[in-house]
Amino acid sequence: MSKAYIIEVQNRTAGIVAGDERGFTFFSSDRAFYRLDGRDFRSAREAERAARLVLGDRQTTTHSPL
Repeated sequence: MSKAYIIEVQNRTAGIVAGDERGFTFFSSDRAFYRLDGRDFRSAREAERAARLVLGDRQTTTHSPL
């Protein structure tokens, strides 16, 4: 069964990650995050961290359900 999560950074929707037993693939929805498009991650949290790094935001979220 696959899972999907929306990734938001600084009030911008960076994209979504779709996951299965092998990991999560990032699909960008904002031009700023195109460099992550199609990239695979071990977890949705790892994809979120990568998206934050793209904008130079090192803040971590504690309320995110990922």
